[in-house]
Amino acid sequence: MGNRAKQPSLAQLRAFAAVAEHLHFRDAAAAIGMSQPALSGAVSALEDALGVQLLERTTRKVLLSPAGERLAVRAKAVLDAVGELMEEAEAVRAPFTGVLRLGVIPTVAPYLLPAVLRLVHERYPELDLQVHEEQTSSLLEGLAAGRLDLLLLAVPLGVPGVSELPLFDEDFVLVTPQDHWLGGRAGIPREALRELHLLLLDEGHCLRDQALDICREAGRTDGAPVTTTAAGLSTLVQLVAGGLGVTLLPRTAVEIETGRNDRLVTGYFAEPAPSRTIALAMRTGAARQGEFEEFAAALRGALRDLPVRVPEQTGATRSVPGGTGSPSEA
Repeated sequence: MGNRAKQPSLAQLRAFAAVAEHLHFRDAAAAIGMSQPALSGAVSALEDALGVQLLERTTRKVLLSPAGERLAVRAKAVLDAVGELMEEAEAVRAPFTGVLRLGVIPTVAPYLLPAVLRLVHERYPELDLQVHEEQTSSLLEGLAAGRLDLLLLAVPLGVPGVSELPLFDEDFVLVTPQDHWLGGRAGIPREALRELHLLLLDEGHCLRDQALDICREAGRTDGAPVTTTAAGLSTLVQLVAGGLGVTLLPRTAVEIETGRNDRLVTGYFAEPAPSRTIALAMRTGAARQGEFEEFAAALRGALRDLPVRVPEQTGATRSVPGGTGSPSEA
């Protein structure tokens, strides 16, 4: 029992597991490429380290002791786990392999994921992309806890320890019922938002906060009517089609959300139109930072066919080194 402080080696565990499988020293030694004396010595050393007898040796055969039967299962589990560890390490050394857990906000996911998934399928076929659609606060918690690796969302976040890789800017447009006086117009001044009956997403969506910021910039007062009745953009535009008000949509959502309803009309703001910036966000100093930066550059190219403004220069990664921030709620 005084030897219990000794730690068994992987070689000892591998030797014992081979004997437990074959119940024959010569066959077990051949299976793992070890000499029979070395194999026997490794098993004896393991017994010494563990302080228990693992085998019952006779002149004709090898049997597992009761303790050996129990510990053989454990030894196999340890060796399997080590094998998985080595496979994962190999995947980490090779870029764009293994698992990438991507968090996406709801007002981005339906409109950008087709391009993201197509890019991954065509360029990074060995990457196991796992997508999680959540609001910004939940995504940031997941990123900080290591549950998520990379986020696709609206910025700036202003969160310490989170770096941003801007992808593009996109304008907001005004979506109205067909008979609305601003329907189909171009050059709409922002000031027109001051008195409109505006329909917004529920609390917790960054698009709601961005729309309210645009309205405040336009001089809209808190007393102007704002009705919050929708949990998603699809519901929101159907409420607009029903004549309950107007709303703001990002350009990437317009075709999908308004194209299936001929009672909706889109109006465009005068330049500079209100807009938002979409970016990838990662933990500052992430081990896969180089991989994520390359992914961002590839994604910018894949998104150029969308109605967005992709910067010609990729720009530097943006991060907040310290202090406190007030992230958007997506």
